[in-house]
Amino acid sequence: MSGTSSHDYVFKFGERGSGLQAKRIQDFSKLRKQCIAEGILFEDPEFPACDSTIFFSRTPSRSFDWKRPHELTDDPKLFHEGATRFDVVQGELGDCWLLAAVANLTLNQTLFYRVVPDDQGFEDDYAGIFHFRFWQYGRWIDVVVDDRLPTMNNRLLFMHSKEQNEFWSALLEKAYAKLHGSYEALKGGTTCEAMEDFTGGVTEFYEIQKAPDNLFKIMLKGYERWSLMGCAIEPDNDVTEMEQDNGLIKGHAYSITAVRMVEVNTPRITGKIPLIRIRNPWGNECEWKGAWSDRSPEWTLVSENERKELGLIFEHDGEFWMSFKDFLMNFNRLEICNLNPDSLDDEPLTKVSKKKWDMHVFESSWIPGCTAGGCRNYLDTFWMNPQYRITLEDVDDDDDDDLCTMIVGLMQKYHRSKRKMGQDCLTVGYAIYALNDPDNLPKPLPKEFFRYNASKAKSSFINLREVSCRFKLPPGSYCIIPSTFDPKQRGEFVLRVFTEKENKMSEYDEEVGLKNPAEEQQNPTEPSVKSAPVQVEQNEVEESKEQQVKDFFASISGSDLEVDCYELQKVLTYALKQELDIEEISLDICRSIIAMMDVDRSGKLKLEEFLKLWIDIRMWKNVFKMYDRDDSGFLSTLELRMALNSAGYRVNSNILRTLVLRYGKKEQMDFEDFLMCTIKLKSMIETFLERDPRRTGRVNFTLEEWVEKTMYS
Repeated sequence: MSGTSSHDYVFKFGERGSGLQAKRIQDFSKLRKQCIAEGILFEDPEFPACDSTIFFSRTPSRSFDWKRPHELTDDPKLFHEGATRFDVVQGELGDCWLLAAVANLTLNQTLFYRVVPDDQGFEDDYAGIFHFRFWQYGRWIDVVVDDRLPTMNNRLLFMHSKEQNEFWSALLEKAYAKLHGSYEALKGGTTCEAMEDFTGGVTEFYEIQKAPDNLFKIMLKGYERWSLMGCAIEPDNDVTEMEQDNGLIKGHAYSITAVRMVEVNTPRITGKIPLIRIRNPWGNECEWKGAWSDRSPEWTLVSENERKELGLIFEHDGEFWMSFKDFLMNFNRLEICNLNPDSLDDEPLTKVSKKKWDMHVFESSWIPGCTAGGCRNYLDTFWMNPQYRITLEDVDDDDDDDLCTMIVGLMQKYHRSKRKMGQDCLTVGYAIYALNDPDNLPKPLPKEFFRYNASKAKSSFINLREVSCRFKLPPGSYCIIPSTFDPKQRGEFVLRVFTEKENKMSEYDEEVGLKNPAEEQQNPTEPSVKSAPVQVEQNEVEESKEQQVKDFFASISGSDLEVDCYELQKVLTYALKQELDIEEISLDICRSIIAMMDVDRSGKLKLEEFLKLWIDIRMWKNVFKMYDRDDSGFLSTLELRMALNSAGYRVNSNILRTLVLRYGKKEQMDFEDFLMCTIKLKSMIETFLERDPRRTGRVNFTLEEWVEKTMYS
């Protein structure tokens, strides 16, 4: 799946396409109405109030009391005087990373209310049901929860608000736990992981002492595109959070709320200087005391109009300005969450800046024996990984280097949910190759390309949910290849690419279809070998065999010279039994053959139709034997693409993955499965082409036509 579409649709929990399984689809509005009509409070069957909802790895040492908010306070509210940083207090769960992200989210009201819809509460239409929205791997999911929360001694155990009667943060944490399978699944993570789930953005990490020379420009362009930014100072070994003489706190996380070039005009100094506005989430007098701090003499160098335009206020509110030079000297880490452009559709976000990232999203998977080729260390299989082409045309604005910025994020799916099954993150990364003559290169890039061409850029391989990097590349075409470090590792992923300017991006692979018999196409693994479709030789042996099969067909079919699937099973078993050591051709294959060849929908096959079929079957048999290199009766699924090429089909990695999952077994395929695979492929392609005489690549089916075609294929 790929594209640049808006992804505005919000999937319901358990809905097909959401990526989440449930016994039934959970629609917040319908469930609330149903509960109100029946006079009951909602109890969530998908996330029950029991110990396994909290822990998946062990039995808790103590019991929990699950209570609704009105059992804990007389006047429960979703919000008490709005949502602020102070509403978020950590409980006994080790998810401070989530807490920090939730606190950051409260700084941007538009983004906050996308995650925490304000169409719910404890007053009108209360039914013990709430819902929250999270971004998951390319789509927004609406997660429904009941309001039973784990408590002990009438106190909430996990995330809660400073106000005893405010519950949005506790309910948000419960919904996020449900999304990942349990509360325990939330232990250990990064703030940016949650920020991505709240915004759909792509995150970058910088060690400030090792940051690139253009870090300020990166921050400024991020600020113009509404990127969320945070910075932190390394903790002291002895004190968790220690205030320094300059007013900054060691071991503390801050939010960056503005990045500006500020005009300075004095008799001796004229020009713009880079300033950063930073906020201490404590929101008190603990602020920077150096240059450009509140009421520092440096502000006399800035005109009154400029100060107004900056919104300059001197209060003990935790917010302060500092020079970029001092920022580099005092902070250690910087995190930037670059927002998905779809998050910027709301007018409040675009009233200051109209700039957005251009984004492309692709979803795919690594399947052993098919598309799980491992990293470049494994040359023989590396080319089998999914490949993506991007063309960068326009250089960045306000840059003198004539280069294009590209942020590439590779995210593996469902890693927290898999922890229940003892599975950790795969080690993943990607490489980027320059395509100097893309229109004359084979699709996909073959093994020989990687033997003789080095990557232009690459990421590290990391066993985290996401690896993301920023690159500056010359205009041109490039191929991005995401992979696991080792081959034969199964996993699903989302590849996202952000650029400053609009660009073209697509999967870099063959077009699905039938090969022209005259077409000569290079073998993807051996470019010097041509793989034109295999032809059936007509010699005396073949002619004799064909006559025997004809005679047998006639004896089985009777006077009408037609066979049904049961009779066809006898004919094909007779024809192929000795040569391929087959006991009996499966009835499913015979049914599929009848459906493929049955133009008049009689449910039978005439002799002339069978003779056409027999030519195909002999060719498919020859192809199978050619790729069954050890005469084991199996071909490796790694060679399925080449085998199908030889049989006259072009398939891309998406189709290949589907065929391997459907017809492969332990990275192998026997003749019957190969025969079924080729029959199905031929049938579906020809059905499509019948409806597309102009070869536009698109057809229309009614639901009835679609069901009829697919059920009888």
